[in-house]
Amino acid sequence: MSLIGWPLVCLLIAAAVAVLIATVWGWRRLGGQGLRFVIGRLAMFGLCQVLVVASVLALINRQFGFYATWSELTGIGRGGEGPAVVQNGGPAGALAGAKVIKLKPEFSVGGDPAKDGSVDTVDVQGARSGLRGRGYVYLPPQYFQPGGQQKRFPVVLALSGYPGAVRNLVTQLKVPQTASKEIKAGQVQPTIYVLMRPALSGSRDTECMDVPGGPQAATFFSQDLPEAISSQYKTSTSRTGWGVFGLSTGGYCSLKLAMRNSNVFSAAASISGYYGAIKDLTTGDLYGGSQAVRDENDLFWRLRNRPPPPISVLVTTSKVGEPNRAGTERFLSMVKPPMQASSITLDSGGHNFGTWNQVLPPVMRWMSQRLTP
Repeated sequence: MSLIGWPLVCLLIAAAVAVLIATVWGWRRLGGQGLRFVIGRLAMFGLCQVLVVASVLALINRQFGFYATWSELTGIGRGGEGPAVVQNGGPAGALAGAKVIKLKPEFSVGGDPAKDGSVDTVDVQGARSGLRGRGYVYLPPQYFQPGGQQKRFPVVLALSGYPGAVRNLVTQLKVPQTASKEIKAGQVQPTIYVLMRPALSGSRDTECMDVPGGPQAATFFSQDLPEAISSQYKTSTSRTGWGVFGLSTGGYCSLKLAMRNSNVFSAAASISGYYGAIKDLTTGDLYGGSQAVRDENDLFWRLRNRPPPPISVLVTTSKVGEPNRAGTERFLSMVKPPMQASSITLDSGGHNFGTWNQVLPPVMRWMSQRLTP
């Protein structure tokens, strides 16, 4: 049963109502003296509370799509894998084992791929990192038009926030739909968009880091993913044809990936992102007790202590309602050539899809102007 479907919400609400009715009806029977009656009353009351809270959480999750599947929530299992395994045969130097598994399509942006483009559902398996991530690949209409297979297309990696589900990039942010519209209008050049979730190790938030003794998420995104995608699709073979943008955690990841891997990504956009890896219950120990590892993942530290990378970056914030404004202004003040920085500042806007949908088209146009096939 889907975590974002109405059946789960309705089931939980029905269960909560049923238990509440049973509690009221049976309360007198549990009104006796003794330990077992006390435990019975506490159990019924506690079950009511759990089901009510679960119903509310399910409704919130359905609205915002934090977790779409049980495997995303628990980190256990990998359901829905499709039949065909496409081995890498693309760019020189790709390791044996880097591959894309095509799954059953989940979304469509129109009836005719040659007019609207197409969305592949994929499972990307990393050779170096040993990680894998499920996502979507939007192919522009030109990919299916005559001569399209002889062309190469720029690629933009789009990262969701945490713990947001990757499907949010389709259902909430509407990346494929917006890309199709912008390409048709001539505002964005034909581009391949790869949609992924930054959390690759079950439900753990790695902040797109190579965690000492843990998941090697940075290696996945900077090496495995480009090699695997290039093995399956007609992608640009140059760093100037690859960009990355993301929301919140994905925004931080985007800046960091480009700043640390300018040989792979030439442009990055951070939508409501922050500038240093957080550390909380969702991340665990990211640094292995190493101050050096902590420093290398702090974007302010990198701007002060590392040579500026030859990349272009875009950051977004709001004058009112966005918690990253001060950090964004500090980041912009520290950028030095050859690194170039631009910004979008809304008058007001929060950390939500309403705000992010406002800035997505200009982010796509900005990115398109900086990428070459």
